[in-house]
Amino acid sequence: MQFGFNAPTAGPLAETGQLTRLVVEGEALGYDYATFSDHVVIPTDIHAIYPYSSSGEFPAGARAERHEQLIEVAYVAAKTQRLRLVLSVMVVPHRPAVLTAKMLSTIDVLSGGRLVVGIGAGWMKEEFEAIGAPDFAARGKVTDEYLKAFVELWTKEQPKFAGDHVRFDNIVLAPKPVQKPYPPIWVGGESGPALRRTATLGDAWYPIGTNPAFPLDSLARFKAGVAKLRALTEKAGRKADAVGLALRCTAYGESIPATAGDGERRLFSGKNADIAADIRALEEMGVSHLDVGFAGSTVDAMLAEMQRFKKDVLALV
Repeated sequence: MQFGFNAPTAGPLAETGQLTRLVVEGEALGYDYATFSDHVVIPTDIHAIYPYSSSGEFPAGARAERHEQLIEVAYVAAKTQRLRLVLSVMVVPHRPAVLTAKMLSTIDVLSGGRLVVGIGAGWMKEEFEAIGAPDFAARGKVTDEYLKAFVELWTKEQPKFAGDHVRFDNIVLAPKPVQKPYPPIWVGGESGPALRRTATLGDAWYPIGTNPAFPLDSLARFKAGVAKLRALTEKAGRKADAVGLALRCTAYGESIPATAGDGERRLFSGKNADIAADIRALEEMGVSHLDVGFAGSTVDAMLAEMQRFKKDVLALV
């Protein structure tokens, strides 16, 4: 299993020197990848429900100054050598399809093939409206079309596409991505549409366990989600196990509730040995990537927690 950490796109730790130190030293600690979140602007009046909190409110800390995701990823690529770069996740309808495909291909080429395209359809209607993105109500169809267009542009010498939201012909997109056939597409989200998108278009499923509407907070619940995904993948005409599994852990340890919503033990709760046992169980299920939300208001604190996690938890796996 490979392990990742969050590279902040917002707040004090996203300052140039802090960010650089975090990714360089995180790489030196042996972590395999860094993750990067995506918002272009933050509206001042948000009525949309944030999917990953019980209150539905967008976290106050996330309203801080924020870098553009893809530009930050390109910057970090230049500062690191081995670290993989995971979009966590890129809101697909936020950027025009052809331009985005070109930007992603460029990042993959310049990084030496280290990009992972984590994607989502988006949840904040007000942000869609502010940046002139396609109609929020059509975001699922737009996302699917754009993903198909990306693949066409990345893999065909004479790409062409005729959809409702993107059309092109008689163009050349080069250079193509270093990774073949293209950078892995990890599909975020836990809902039925997200699972269907994963089954038909994804290389991996990349959920967060804390969505109250679709909780994956126990091993039993996660297993049920994977079983549903496998059935949908087979229904889509692919082998049941064609889609890989990646997972984001937002919190862990004795500070989080010990019991999940289904009455089972909550994933990543308890002592170091309990967390290590969860990781082993997930790996046996086929989870190949796990990124962890390490706490810390300073780079020193965050790096210390990353080091402690490797020494006290991963050493037991």
